[in-house]
Amino acid sequence: MMMVSDDCLVECKIDDSDEEQISTPPPPPPPEFASKASTPTPKPPTPPAEPTPSTPSTPPCPINRDPFGINKHLKVEVSDVLAEPTTPYSIDAVWIYSLVGFEKTRIWTYRCLSLLFAVPLAFLCGFILALLACLRVWFLVPCVQLSNTFLPCLRSVFICAVNVFVAPFCMSLALCCSQISILLSNKDFIHKREKDTV
Repeated sequence: MMMVSDDCLVECKIDDSDEEQISTPPPPPPPEFASKASTPTPKPPTPPAEPTPSTPSTPPCPINRDPFGINKHLKVEVSDVLAEPTTPYSIDAVWIYSLVGFEKTRIWTYRCLSLLFAVPLAFLCGFILALLACLRVWFLVPCVQLSNTFLPCLRSVFICAVNVFVAPFCMSLALCCSQISILLSNKDFIHKREKDTV
């Protein structure tokens, strides 16, 4: 018969009160009595399907419209443009209204300009990118592949033509010109310098 040691016993508090108790998971069994299979964790209670009318609805998270940080340099804050030193500063209301005016002007000007130009420029950029892709797929890549296919044949024909026609002519001309020599003496140099000075 096997005796159970006091280390393996778990103490449980018993509460006889009528209050609602929050269900807590039972403590894990001692290692000697733990099974090898993992026990499933209890599911948390499901939240109510509809928000209660007393809690205000939270705005949805904004969509990241620049996930790769292409326009990271355009994140301009007011402090990047407007700054006052500590000693000569304007009235607080003037400073606050100028900051608000700067922000609102920047935001609404951008919104109005994007309302006017965003859709046409998006169409133009899409058209240009589609045109470039089409030219690359249907013109540039086939021309490069065809040239890679036919250039070795043309290279061998060109090398034969150069070796048969151009190389003998150039060698003959080189042999004819190899016998020409030019000698300069000091007398010619002095005579030339005298002509230049006159």
